[in-house]
Amino acid sequence: MAEAQNLPVGSTTAGAVAVAAESTVATRMSAPPSFDVADFPVPHGREEEWRFTPLARLKGLHDGTAKADGAIKAQVDAPEGVTVESVTREDERVGKAGTPVDRIAAQAYSSFEKATVITVPKEQVLTEPVRVVLHGEGGTTFGHTVFDIGAFAEAVIVVDHTGDGVRAANVDFIVGDGAKVTFVSVQDWDDTAVHCSQHNALIGRDATFKSVVVTFGGDVVRLHPRVQYAGPGGEAELLGLYFTDAGQHQEHRLLVDHNVPNCKSNVVYKGALQGEQAHAVWIGDVLIEAAAEGTDTYEMNRNLVLTDGARVDSVPNLEIETGEIVGAGHASATGRFDDEQLFYLMARGIPAPEARRLVVRGFFTELVQQIGVADIEERLIAKIEEELEASV
Repeated sequence: MAEAQNLPVGSTTAGAVAVAAESTVATRMSAPPSFDVADFPVPHGREEEWRFTPLARLKGLHDGTAKADGAIKAQVDAPEGVTVESVTREDERVGKAGTPVDRIAAQAYSSFEKATVITVPKEQVLTEPVRVVLHGEGGTTFGHTVFDIGAFAEAVIVVDHTGDGVRAANVDFIVGDGAKVTFVSVQDWDDTAVHCSQHNALIGRDATFKSVVVTFGGDVVRLHPRVQYAGPGGEAELLGLYFTDAGQHQEHRLLVDHNVPNCKSNVVYKGALQGEQAHAVWIGDVLIEAAAEGTDTYEMNRNLVLTDGARVDSVPNLEIETGEIVGAGHASATGRFDDEQLFYLMARGIPAPEARRLVVRGFFTELVQQIGVADIEERLIAKIEEELEASV
């Protein structure tokens, strides 16, 4: 039996709005996936996949007026045995993990000069992460990166985004049979940056893929993680953490496509918001196709609104085409800061600012600890503390 939950909790305080709804509409885009920009109409904001996005702030990424006039400094730190190549889009690995599903992703695919392919050979177990640092130096850039993980290999991959600029990119993961991959994407842009990216993961038989998306910086960040399976027994875990400040728009749109039998997925995204016109959007789509018997899936989104003037749109979607599944469910909740927890701590002699930090830190800590990269975990906790300093 399929079990579905939808648990919206919203604040009625002026300026803080939370929306949660169940629908299968978002799994169907206004145009089918394509590598050709011409196959996607220019969005006007009325389309389902664009209705929350501030198009005027995308600096022309959505309508073709953005030109590749910028620079981004890329640094790759690859452990021994890992290869790094620059290839053309004719390389068979480019686009293998997934096809662009919106106009910006198609524009990124059509506009990059060379794609970067990072390969972890089969059966190689990396003891150090693959680290990619992308530092924007202004202007508009397009990119495409492929991580090709061989069968039964194990790897941790960290992609760090800093600096300023307008960036549209696709990131592909080809995860071989029996491989284990942890991918950490950190968006720590300057406040004026714009970043749109589609993440595609093709998960092999009995392979495990963990995605951790962390978003702090940027004026507008719109990320689209997508998962599909190349064989039975695959497992996907999609974790996310975002802290949205005044004026920022942070949008995470996920799709897990269960297209083969006996696969698992688990999605947990948590966000905190503070300040006027802070806007976070989370769209979680799970599609269980008719052939995907034995599927076990769950998705959850939690949001903590720290101040008035912030808005959250949280939309979990679950579409099931077969009843022969292990389980399926989803939950979404958005609420104000818990005054009872704050009072409990203050009653025990903890000053209000420190009590507030403890509550928010506890909200995020469980998620941060699942990253598994010590320096990244320490950095994120420090960043959360820094964000909280602005609200106390």
